[in-house]
Amino acid sequence: MRYELVVFDNDGVLVDSEPLANTILAGYLTELGHPTSYEDSLRDYMGAAIHRVHDLIGERTGQRLPDDFDETLHARTFAAFERELAAVDGVTEVLKRLVADGVPYCLASSGSHERIRVGHRKTGLDAWFRDENIFSAEDVGRGKPAPDLFLHVAARMGVAPERCVVVEDSWLGVQAAVAAGMDVYGFTAMTPEERLVGANGYFGAMDELPAILGL
Repeated sequence: MRYELVVFDNDGVLVDSEPLANTILAGYLTELGHPTSYEDSLRDYMGAAIHRVHDLIGERTGQRLPDDFDETLHARTFAAFERELAAVDGVTEVLKRLVADGVPYCLASSGSHERIRVGHRKTGLDAWFRDENIFSAEDVGRGKPAPDLFLHVAARMGVAPERCVVVEDSWLGVQAAVAAGMDVYGFTAMTPEERLVGANGYFGAMDELPAILGL
């Protein structure tokens, strides 16, 4: 099928941010008295909006995170992005192919607009994404696995959900895309196929994606 809109997740799909972000999150939660390994963070929070961290800590411990938790976490994460962040290998070539073939694309991220922009400035992806094709869970209130963000994207971009395809690397994102009635392909560079149940297919390197998209 020729899709009318390609919707990219951001963290782990466009920018290689998940190792940095989850290392920092795990360390900060542990520092606050909630022991969390890097693997725990990937399992519980990869692909999620920050409210999920608050929700799970509250459910598991009955405790609230500090009022300045979000601000501190963002500051530490953004500092790491400015030092070390890179684009995912091969993603620029995929974007070039989409432009050449006239296929609209956008991103839909659980991260904040500020987080997206910090990462894109560092990696040069700001040349490929403008305000009109950047969408964040901030725009809708409920992050993935709720379908709200993807449905919002379809409405704003003027494309029916069934004509959209999502590129995701987290189980939360796959669930959200399926719930929105969109096709979704799982990027397995960091997440094994068995963690992305429900996807229409899987790929492990960006140079495989153009064929999947029919480019």
